[in-house]
Amino acid sequence: MQLILLKDVTTLGSKHDVVNVKPGYGRNYLIPKGIGIIANKGNLAKLEEIKKEEAARQAEIIAEFQQVAEKLSASKLNIKAKAGTSGKIFGSVTNLQIAQALEEQLTISVDRKKIEIVDEVKELGSYTANVNLHPEVQATVAFDVVQD
Repeated sequence: MQLILLKDVTTLGSKHDVVNVKPGYGRNYLIPKGIGIIANKGNLAKLEEIKKEEAARQAEIIAEFQQVAEKLSASKLNIKAKAGTSGKIFGSVTNLQIAQALEEQLTISVDRKKIEIVDEVKELGSYTANVNLHPEVQATVAFDVVQD
């Protein structure tokens, strides 16, 4: 029995895949739970339309993220930290502080888990961090750690 998956199933396939399953599994589990539909001519035609619409939406989303990435690459953040006389800061700068600085200084909201700091930030100076906005769009943001 051929089905079109409407959701990701870890052992079977991902969303919008056409898969072969045993008839009992399809009729008794996948179709009643709304996980799959029968792959007939009408449903396959709808699937192609859905894939085209989704590709167009993804292209728009990627274009938006690329604009944000350009804005991030063109700017430089200032992060204040308490430091001693030798320039060593107390503690370190984390991705949470960078996310807060992005929100305050550039009004860009980025999840802290998507920010990766290249080097350990333990002293005053200039550093960079990578921001993963989308699986296809990454940006590099420069930031200065200054005396508070």
